[in-house]
Amino acid sequence: MTEWLPELLVSVLASVLAITLHEAAHGYAALALGDPTARLAGRLSLNPLRHVDPVGTVLLPGVLLLGQLLTLGRVEFMFGWAKPVPVNLLNLRNPRLGMVLVAAAGPAMNFALALLAGLLVHPVEAIGPSLPPEVMQIGFRFLGLSILANLVLGLFNLLPIPPLDGGRIVTGLLPRALALPYARLERFGILIVLFGVFLLPRIAEGYDPVGWALRHVVARAFDLVLLLSGNGPGA
Repeated sequence: MTEWLPELLVSVLASVLAITLHEAAHGYAALALGDPTARLAGRLSLNPLRHVDPVGTVLLPGVLLLGQLLTLGRVEFMFGWAKPVPVNLLNLRNPRLGMVLVAAAGPAMNFALALLAGLLVHPVEAIGPSLPPEVMQIGFRFLGLSILANLVLGLFNLLPIPPLDGGRIVTGLLPRALALPYARLERFGILIVLFGVFLLPRIAEGYDPVGWALRHVVARAFDLVLLLSGNGPGA
C-alpha cells in the first residue's frame, strides 16, 4: 500500500483541483455576467468540499483510482464530476449568450490549467538537481496527471449532450424553436452518457469509446499542450 501512496495522493490532488476550478469558473463567469446565484448559495468558492458530489466526486473516481492502482500500479485515466454550480439564466444580462459563456468557462479553465501544468515543467526541471530524485519524480507525475485530468474533464464536458457544458453551448446557439426541445434532453443526459461510456462497452464487443478517445483525442491534446508549453510532444 505504501508504494501506492504518492501516486494516490498526486492523482487525487490533480483531479480535485481540475474539478473544483472547473465549477468555480462557471460561478465566477455567471457572476461577471450578472447572476449572483452561486455566490448567494455559497458555491462561489475554491473549497473543494463545497462542490462534492457523492457519486461523481467520491465514489466513481475512487473506484477508478483503486482499480487502476490494484491492476496497473499507476493511474492512466480519471473520470468524475462535481455538484453543478447553480446558475439562474434569467439573471444574466443576455441569457442565451450568457448561457454559452458560462458553460464554456469550465472547459476553458481546464485547458488553461493543463497549459499551466505544462509550463510548470520548466521550473521543476530547473530546481530538479537540488531535489531528491523521488521528490522530482512526484513533481513531474503531478504535472503530468494535472494535464491529463484537465484535458479529460474539459474535452468530456464539450460533448454536445445536456447537461454537459457542450450541450448547454449547443442549446444557447440553436434557434429558439430547436433549443427548447434540445434542452429537455437534460433530464436524460447523464443516463445517456453513463450508458454510452460504461454500459454499452460491456454489451457491444469492440465498442470502446473511452479507449478510442484516450488514444486519438486526449493523447493528441496532451502532445499539443506539451508543444505549446515548450516541452515538445512526448516529453
